[in-house]
Amino acid sequence: MLIELFYTACFTVVLSCLFLYLAEEWFRKRCHMRREMSRKQSGGGPSIAFFHPYCNSGGGGERVLWCAVRAVQKRFPDLKVVVYTGDIDASPSEIISRVQQRLNITLLRNVDFVYLHNRAWVEADRYPYFTLLGQSLGSIVLGMEAMMAFVPDVYIDTMGYAFTLPLFKSVAGCRVGCYVHYPTITRDMLRRVSTRVAAHNNRPFVANSPVLSFAKIIYYRVFAWLYCKAGRYSDIVLVNSSWTEDHINSLWERPLITNRVYPPCDTTSFREIERPDDVDHTKSGSEIRIVSVGQFRPEKDHPLQLKAMYHLRQILSEDVWERTKLVFIGSCRNSEDEVRVKDMKDLCRHLSLENNVEFKVNASFTELKSELSRAMIGLHAMWNEHFGIGVVECMAAGLIVIAHRSGGPKADIIHEEAESSRNGFLAVDEYEYASTIATIVKLPIDTANRVRVAARSSVERFSVAEFEQNFLRLVEPFFG
Repeated sequence: MLIELFYTACFTVVLSCLFLYLAEEWFRKRCHMRREMSRKQSGGGPSIAFFHPYCNSGGGGERVLWCAVRAVQKRFPDLKVVVYTGDIDASPSEIISRVQQRLNITLLRNVDFVYLHNRAWVEADRYPYFTLLGQSLGSIVLGMEAMMAFVPDVYIDTMGYAFTLPLFKSVAGCRVGCYVHYPTITRDMLRRVSTRVAAHNNRPFVANSPVLSFAKIIYYRVFAWLYCKAGRYSDIVLVNSSWTEDHINSLWERPLITNRVYPPCDTTSFREIERPDDVDHTKSGSEIRIVSVGQFRPEKDHPLQLKAMYHLRQILSEDVWERTKLVFIGSCRNSEDEVRVKDMKDLCRHLSLENNVEFKVNASFTELKSELSRAMIGLHAMWNEHFGIGVVECMAAGLIVIAHRSGGPKADIIHEEAESSRNGFLAVDEYEYASTIATIVKLPIDTANRVRVAARSSVERFSVAEFEQNFLRLVEPFFG
């Protein structure tokens, strides 16, 4: 009986391996045929494809995508450029128009879009539990749809779907690269679970249970191993900050092919904003506007900023408080984000802040510049923000910025070690944010101007030109 079971198991394993081998060979041949068809369609020339299912969102990740596309168009005018997108409700002309309106980026030529109809497979709300694993496996489904529609010579993932890399590398035979904005899993996430700290990615009922916390640690470790294996398929890795670089190197262990390329910030446009340098906001009677720029995603921690405003009211005089206003500027990717905005408005009413808070949803680039020109302070509260394009934009516009004391803002952008070279402020919780806002409002004019000048002069290394130069330097060998 045992021998029969053994032979049956061996036969099943051999048959399964044979099936997987034949399936992989079939996919490879089909991808080869697809590539030949794609080359004929583009006149026989090479092609590059960017995997960005949310290319129409208008956030910092999309700025990286479209600046990369434009850089490639400049350097390789005959190269066929394709974008894989799940924005099936937007036409190519609508997407390009939104890129120009929201991001102030004008492409040199049209690009080809491959519309993906299975984007729901990577939506977080599809996986109430085991979200990281579910989205990652879902990205494989989405990647297969992309691969069956168009096979490029070079494949670049610009949205963090590392599990698509083995697919395009091993099966489709592409040269593969990725731009990592934020590691899917980090040591900090493991630490939060092990110390049982509740967060947006560690629910209170899990944090309160030793058994569930232990199980989640095991799950995270297994997922980190899979993420490591997937990431190692990339021929070149681009990361957006030293914080991201440290985490990717610790996970993927490929430091020789990992390169830090700061994201493109439109520093030129924002530096054009003129600011009066002689306004004392504690005495002038003018409005004190605080701007928060960022997509309405849970990790941006907008509620913390509202709580900071609640505590700020206890610190400022009544006259100054009545002139203080927080303005949220950001885009909504989907209905989840829209619900999040509604919840924030409800929280405003609960905290009696409705007269001191405004929301600018899906604002155009012109509106963004207008708001920054009127503001005094920039606010950013995301814990372990991978970089912080919104932080840089506010600094370039001459705002005095307060960001979270972690991640990219702490490592790369804001320096507060010496008062003489300070270019911004860092904080951790709502109390520190509130006290720091009050400190900035009361700063002497010459001190405030010194911080603004230092901020504006420090952000040139994050310019679009710097990004294009570094990005092309790393992808050019793919076409050599």
